[in-house]
Amino acid sequence: MVGTPYAVCRTPYAVRRPRPCDRLSPVKLPAAWLLCALLVQAPSVSVEQRLLEIEDTRADDVSVLLVALKSADPSTQRLAVRTAGRLERPALKDAIVPLLRAPDALVRAEAANAMGQVRAAFDYGALLRDERSGDVRAVIFDTIGRVTPVPGESERLLVGGLTDPSEPARVGAARGLESYFRVNARSLKPALETVSALRQAIRNNASAHLRELAMLTLNVAGDKDPATIALALADPSPQVRRLAVLGSRQWVDDPSPMVRYETMRLAGTCDRAVHALGDPSELVILAAIDFSGRSACPAAGIEPLVKGGKTWRIRARALVSLARLAPEAARPYLPVLAADPIWQVRTYAASAAKLLKDSPTLATLARDPQPNVMAAAITTGADAVRALASDHAGLLDAAARLLKGTPELPAAVPQMLATLQRLTRTGRATVRDPRVQLLERLRESGDASIVQPLRGLLADRDPVVATLAADIISKATSGVVTATTKAYVGDPLPSEQTLRNLRGATARVTMAGLGTFTIDLLTEDAPVTVAAFAALADRGQFNGLTFHRFATNFVIQGGSPGADEMDSATSQFLRDEVGMTSHLRGTLGISTRGHDTGDGQIFVNLIDNFRLDHQYTVFARVTAGIDIVDRVLEGDVITSITITRRR
Repeated sequence: MVGTPYAVCRTPYAVRRPRPCDRLSPVKLPAAWLLCALLVQAPSVSVEQRLLEIEDTRADDVSVLLVALKSADPSTQRLAVRTAGRLERPALKDAIVPLLRAPDALVRAEAANAMGQVRAAFDYGALLRDERSGDVRAVIFDTIGRVTPVPGESERLLVGGLTDPSEPARVGAARGLESYFRVNARSLKPALETVSALRQAIRNNASAHLRELAMLTLNVAGDKDPATIALALADPSPQVRRLAVLGSRQWVDDPSPMVRYETMRLAGTCDRAVHALGDPSELVILAAIDFSGRSACPAAGIEPLVKGGKTWRIRARALVSLARLAPEAARPYLPVLAADPIWQVRTYAASAAKLLKDSPTLATLARDPQPNVMAAAITTGADAVRALASDHAGLLDAAARLLKGTPELPAAVPQMLATLQRLTRTGRATVRDPRVQLLERLRESGDASIVQPLRGLLADRDPVVATLAADIISKATSGVVTATTKAYVGDPLPSEQTLRNLRGATARVTMAGLGTFTIDLLTEDAPVTVAAFAALADRGQFNGLTFHRFATNFVIQGGSPGADEMDSATSQFLRDEVGMTSHLRGTLGISTRGHDTGDGQIFVNLIDNFRLDHQYTVFARVTAGIDIVDRVLEGDVITSITITRRR
């Protein structure tokens, strides 16, 4: 329970003597009294848990929330205003505004962030003038960059913030400017004074994050000032230097692999690619291989890598580039890689086979026992129909998409219905994507026999599926059919004891052949996500899975049972728990395929990904072993994830 005034409300109703709210005065403490009275309805549940329930269910009834916002207890207020922000309802603005001037700085910061989440217009200039805390001003500046622009005024406030006496506030202003011009890139261009201030910020600030953000914003503006770029290319932070390469597309020799990768990608030549094939970093070698294939470079440097590359990734990517550059030279290697015991190699072999138009190899790979290989190889309607027998969500999604417009579609209606019903029986909301694709193909078939089987989906747990089924039936019957499911209901919340035990918890992620990195779990920021992650780890569900996605200078993503984007670690969606924690290098987030569709797959930010802020949940932070994270590449195996609880 947050705050001593409400502790009495935890007493079971059957043993209350006297009634719990009698100890509170409805005159002297009206908010506390009303909150206690509301909690009598669920006496064993704390204020925190009620607020978490409102947030997680996206509840329509927010009476407890509205009272908690008026609590005399700062901890309750902070949680309440965070909940209000995460509901993202503009109608809650008036309930949030009073907390912008709350006595507690943490409450004010959370309120300022909530204003950004509900996209609320406000006199932020007056708020900045009155705010004494640099940390709170930082959040206000960030919010100004996210809400609907006030022409002239928003930009003026943010530029002024670049010279704020508080470093956190200056960084917040830079975050606001980056967001402001990125989100509004089509309609707004920075004034000359703004460009000048950003250049000055790169010269005069000790904060690497501020210099990064200033460089990001100048890149959005298309500014290529030679002096600023030269300064940024010599910056002590490799992330700033990388951004200077992105903005200038200039070749540089740099000690950091992340910078060398960008120079190869953006300023490479065939001669430079040949040199980069001997780079000590595998990610730079892969960039050189891909560049060579795209740029019609001589194949002489690539062919030896197909035979003798030091890793499977090098051999596989070299085959694809060789197929582009010298098809006849690539053909003899295709059968070897198409039969490689490493399934990821066979997926690249499928890509090479498509480039070489090698139908027999594709036909073989389309029957591969590994579903990701099949997904990479299927090319015909017949392949797609055969793939419908799989339970692999990624393969089913690919098969349903491939069936679009094919001659095989009408005859495939029974198989599509059977597959849809099989997925529905699993009760897994996280197979939404293949179910939606199957429904779209059934709609496209125009087959009247689908109407009756689809009626069962009108009450489906997933409102997206239910609504789509209703639309298909309505059009097929020329009537009006509505879904009975209006809102998604996920898994029950973790218990209060579970969450208490996870406060201050850490996890050790052990990677096969690489080592271990340690993360702090941010239970206060993302309690439901942390609990879901910990439960998966405790059950050993990550053990033996891979980081299937490696996006250089972006993220690594893993934890999928199917080693793909579609097969989820959880059966039900996780709600977004976005907040003020930024997606800095080394933070961990949960992958989604849309709002409130967290699927239990994890990603680790390899750089400061500011553009992900306020969009994806941050639930953990690497505290040791970031060098291990930097060595993780596509297909590397998670041996185990072990949770350590402090109590």
